[in-house]
Amino acid sequence: MKSAEKAQHDTELMERLVGINRVAKVVKGGRRFGFAALVVVGDGRGRVGAGTGKAREVPEAIQKATEQAKRNMFRVPLREGRTLHHDIIGRSGAGQVLMRSAPAGTGIIAGGPLRAVFEVLGIQDVVAKSQGSSNPYNMVRSALEGMRQMESPRMVAARRGRRVSDVLGRRGKEDAAPEAESA
Repeated sequence: MKSAEKAQHDTELMERLVGINRVAKVVKGGRRFGFAALVVVGDGRGRVGAGTGKAREVPEAIQKATEQAKRNMFRVPLREGRTLHHDIIGRSGAGQVLMRSAPAGTGIIAGGPLRAVFEVLGIQDVVAKSQGSSNPYNMVRSALEGMRQMESPRMVAARRGRRVSDVLGRRGKEDAAPEAESA
């Protein structure tokens, strides 16, 4: 990738700072303070990544976290570009996050760290609940693990060697078929 293309690619990414922690290292003369940052990055069209960074100064920690998040980006299939294809539970360590698809107009109903993930991902309608650890690191990691499991009907159909309509089913014809057989 050329440097001009890479610069343009990086500028269209959205970054959200999820949290900053002050960490202390006890040394002979007292304490040395540093900072740890958690950042999520996304393009608003289905790509997302998270990263952590530690440094003696806050801006350096944020920069390291952002670079790591850009390296860790992956694609998530979205339904109509606005919500999830199906409900899913993401687990990572003590963190557990329930994410449910929602009808248009619902908005993002989620707590702080999860809201940041959904905003940079480009999801507009979702309901999410953290059921395990409330630690932002665990919540973000759990949400991303759940997102990695997300499959579109097209992906499922390709894996099974079927058509998308076979995977989704036809509700109208299924309801009418039993009545026709009984008559």
